[in-house]
Amino acid sequence: MAEKTRGTAAGKVWFIGAGPGDPELITVKGQKLIASADVIVYAGSLVPREVLSSARPGVPVIDSAPLSLAETHALLRDCAQNGGLAARVHTGEPSIYGAVREQAALLDAEGIPWDVVPGVSSAFATAAAARVSFTVPGGPQTFILTRLSGRTPVPATEALPSLAAHGAAMAVLLSASEPERVQAELLAGGYAPETAIVIGHKVGWPGGEVLHTRLRDLARTAREAGFTRQTVFLVLPGQNLDAEASRSKLYDAAFTHGWREASEAPEPAARMEGDE
Repeated sequence: MAEKTRGTAAGKVWFIGAGPGDPELITVKGQKLIASADVIVYAGSLVPREVLSSARPGVPVIDSAPLSLAETHALLRDCAQNGGLAARVHTGEPSIYGAVREQAALLDAEGIPWDVVPGVSSAFATAAAARVSFTVPGGPQTFILTRLSGRTPVPATEALPSLAAHGAAMAVLLSASEPERVQAELLAGGYAPETAIVIGHKVGWPGGEVLHTRLRDLARTAREAGFTRQTVFLVLPGQNLDAEASRSKLYDAAFTHGWREASEAPEPAARMEGDE
């Protein structure tokens, strides 16, 4: 283990969300912890090595892809029990399909303190890259993030057609290998065939792509592009609304709120409720 930097928090494990791949999308806090860490264990199949560029020279940087849970835990435990700071770096946002719970349980069992730094989910990075919104004034006010059932089962109450029946905006992760099934289940749940779809592939990585299509063409678009993994499907029913008829009231001159008094007559195109 490299010599510990003065001022580093001792004897602790930090789970750090690295974001979707762009080294500049990790949080400042996450980057500072990586720079202070005495050992770094990262998900090499999903986290680019460039995200770890702030690591101090000589600090072990270990790819967890070939390791078991027990092997990963041993690395974190040994560092923390020797008074060091261990950085466990996950892709995206650790609370979403991040496998943090089982790692934290092993740390708890040995009395090792741990904490989490949130990260940017690939769903939000894809929305930003595509310049779209999940919520729309006068349209969807709910966002669902889910996946198809597969090797990891999904509760029956969370099957894609059941969730689609709400008509909310949605992000479907970890389902790129079955685009035909994604399309069929979204249609079965009630989304219209012309519903706007954004497909994000490796957003934040070099060569990442964002494609705009319609639900009726989701599977064909994904197949023709060759997207088989690291793909996010955004379902955006609100994108079909007329932008002029769906402005938020937040900046409407005729709308009073806690920081501004109404100064003009109501605008006909600004009568829909919006976000806070």
